[in-house]
Amino acid sequence: MTIEKCINAFDVDDVIFEEGSTGRELFVVLDGEVEIAKMSGTSKTSIIKLGKGEFFGEMAVIDGSARSATAIASAPNTRVMRINHARFVYLVSQQPAFALMVMDALSKRLRASNAVTYRAAQS
Repeated sequence: MTIEKCINAFDVDDVIFEEGSTGRELFVVLDGEVEIAKMSGTSKTSIIKLGKGEFFGEMAVIDGSARSATAIASAPNTRVMRINHARFVYLVSQQPAFALMVMDALSKRLRASNAVTYRAAQS
C-alpha cells in the first residue's frame, strides 16, 4: 500500500471517527488540527486539540475496544495519516522509540484524566 492511500484530508467540523465506533487504526496529524471531544446529544465537551506531529486513536489500535471519544477536524485542510493495527505492531516491534513515545503519551493522558476526575470528586 502506498503512503498516499494512508492519508486522508478533512475540512473544519468533519468527523474523523465517532465515540463508540470500532476501529483498529491510530492517526497522526500531518497538517491542521484535530479536536478530541465527548459528545452528549448536541452538546460537545472538548478534551484536547492536537496539532502537527501529534497522534490519536491509540487506545483502539492497542486493545481493539470502541473509540472513547469523537475526533473532529478543527482547522481547514487537516490531513491525517492512518496507521492500521498490523503496521502499528510492526512499528512497535521494530522501533522501540516509537513504542516509548506511545507509552509516554498514554501515561500523560491518563495522568491528566486522573487529575480532572480527582478535581471533580473534590467538588
